[in-house]
Amino acid sequence: MERRRVGAAALEVGAVGLGCMPMSWAYSTSRQDGETSVRAVHTALDLGAALLDTADMYGPFTNELLLGRVLKERRDEAFVATKCGLLVGEQHVVANGRPSYVKRACDASLRRLQTDVIDLYQLHRADPEVPLEETWGALAELVTAGKVRALGLCAVGARGEQRGGRPGGRAAHRASGGASGGADGRAGRTGAGAGGRTGAGRRTGAGTAGGTLHARTLRQLARAQQVFPVSSVQAELSVWAPEALEELLPWCEAHGVGLLAAMPLGNGFLTGTLTPGEGFEPDDLRARHPRFTAEMMAANQPIVAGLRRVAARHGATPAQVALAWALAQGPGVVPIPGAKTPAWVAENAAAADLALSADDLADIAALPPARGSWD
Repeated sequence: MERRRVGAAALEVGAVGLGCMPMSWAYSTSRQDGETSVRAVHTALDLGAALLDTADMYGPFTNELLLGRVLKERRDEAFVATKCGLLVGEQHVVANGRPSYVKRACDASLRRLQTDVIDLYQLHRADPEVPLEETWGALAELVTAGKVRALGLCAVGARGEQRGGRPGGRAAHRASGGASGGADGRAGRTGAGAGGRTGAGRRTGAGTAGGTLHARTLRQLARAQQVFPVSSVQAELSVWAPEALEELLPWCEAHGVGLLAAMPLGNGFLTGTLTPGEGFEPDDLRARHPRFTAEMMAANQPIVAGLRRVAARHGATPAQVALAWALAQGPGVVPIPGAKTPAWVAENAAAADLALSADDLADIAALPPARGSWD
């Protein structure tokens, strides 16, 4: 598989990674199977999709434990990316950026992952009660200590900023929308947002009333860079959620920072395998999202139809076209589609070999923007 470089630490990974969240969290529990997921991770490593993206909150904790079963045998073949900074409650997720907690969280992740070093340690969310500089400084100390090789930041846009805090002052938001990560799947292959389009290859978002969607993330990045180099930013990026192209990706390119494209398959919608009105299990995050009502899924079918047309030219699938589109946005972009079966992992990995033409990209840019709020 083609190799791409992730940021300031010059770490190289396969062009397509693997989002591991659907194996343990946020999707239908009845469709989760640990043994199948372990085989899926092995398949990813076999095919060169070595970037394994997880987080301590996925499960919580069970996703890292699952990966640890593979890493104890194949650590040298994997690029391990995990996250800290969010605590899972009964009905909400709370940020914690205290330096003491960050260090304890890292040690706990190392134990669960059965490794002595994390390749990319990402801050899932900044804690509004702790200066970002303090949290980032604690993360930098982990690099100095040899426990972590590089640091990344997960983007939070206007949607996250608009959510109110809970009593007691600590910011929180519902678990259904609070996690960013490489979740993407047909019942576990993810994406959101709405936006316009421009040019032949890039679709850009329309921003928000208070500025661009990623204005807050850009401010955080500027502050973090003053403390220790940021190697990657993880942000939602897909055909139907292109807002990161507006300012976030240009910032990354200007600063030599990699962009991990989370949710590049639109929660499975862009795979063309979801049927409007089919419904989701109650514990599936899509059961509560407005874009996955039967009406909105039907209204957004022209996007999938457009991907099918491009796919037919190449003997590919809509999912592979969606991933190839993300790869075409720049050499520093690494999509991390979520998957939990070996077959889906293999299909996603094959997208690294799909080269879209200028006409293909122009046709995708001309697709209508997604309908329906994601909030």
